[in-house]
Amino acid sequence: MIPEKVKKILKKQHYEIVGKHSAVQTCRWTKRSLRNEGICYKEQFYGIKSHLCCQMTPSVMWCPNQCLHCWRAVEHTIGDKLDKEKVDSASEIIDGCIEAQRKLLQGFKILPETADITFSKVDMKKWEEAQEPMQFAISLSGEPTIYPYVGELIEELKQRGKTSFLVTNGLYPEKLQELKDKNQLPTQLYLSVNAPNKKLYDEFHRSSKTDAWELLNKSLEVMSTLTPQGCTLKNIPKNISTKGNSRTVFRMNLVRDLNMGDELIKEYSEMIRKAKPMFVEIKGFMSVGFARERLGYDRMPTNEEMENFIAKLVAELGEGYKLLDSHERSRAYVLGKDESQLKIEKP
Repeated sequence: MIPEKVKKILKKQHYEIVGKHSAVQTCRWTKRSLRNEGICYKEQFYGIKSHLCCQMTPSVMWCPNQCLHCWRAVEHTIGDKLDKEKVDSASEIIDGCIEAQRKLLQGFKILPETADITFSKVDMKKWEEAQEPMQFAISLSGEPTIYPYVGELIEELKQRGKTSFLVTNGLYPEKLQELKDKNQLPTQLYLSVNAPNKKLYDEFHRSSKTDAWELLNKSLEVMSTLTPQGCTLKNIPKNISTKGNSRTVFRMNLVRDLNMGDELIKEYSEMIRKAKPMFVEIKGFMSVGFARERLGYDRMPTNEEMENFIAKLVAELGEGYKLLDSHERSRAYVLGKDESQLKIEKP
């Protein structure tokens, strides 16, 4: 399914192809964690372990958008559909991703015969644990909900005792509704919202779907139903069913001089209120990968600029939202109403 030219591009970026349409890439924070040199913001915010995280995608080059900030080679997008009859099964993808993760981490192993002379800083206890990743970040590249069995993928991860973070662009609201109806929602569902109005959305995302803005707003409505109103996942009354519920995150990626102007704050606030997320995660744009060809380093906001924008957003939002935590090295921030809700309980 993936043309050889595209495979070469992916391998050059240290992707490990899995089956016909999936891929894994070892996150730099996984590597740093193995050396005890730091943890990613996901571990700091939510408690998942960086060295146990598998960063993967079931649809590596399939997406309806060609976003300006994307590190993917969007110019080589294959399409926005996967043939249901030709795709790999959920179990094949999970097994393949675990094997790919092990392969990518093989070079970090300290061999017994070199243990006394190596300069490696790898924590071998962590390395051994990392052979069985316990968290799947379904977000690496492409749009994961294009994979027709993404619900089954999430369900099997849950059955194997693993957590999952699903990041979607929100252009498939019917798939989110299906995940809810079938009780196949991930541990944490992210909805990426990088523009608060149709004009800016079209400029930023360059979608092949003519009704992309309308579809995104339908997904915001679905998200608002995923946690009972006025409740958190830890204080839901016993008479309310938790079936079809998930931790929800409204995710923003801010680019200087593009989508973080003060004049946009009110519109962002209205979208957040519509989605009713547990958390709002705000990240500063990083000029990496193929994004460097579209947006340079001068478009990366400083932490000070991020903090100024967030302070104004919090003031506009009201309703109990506040800054809960930040990871300055990643320029990542999380807003919410209750910091005690941040850490994820084991599945």
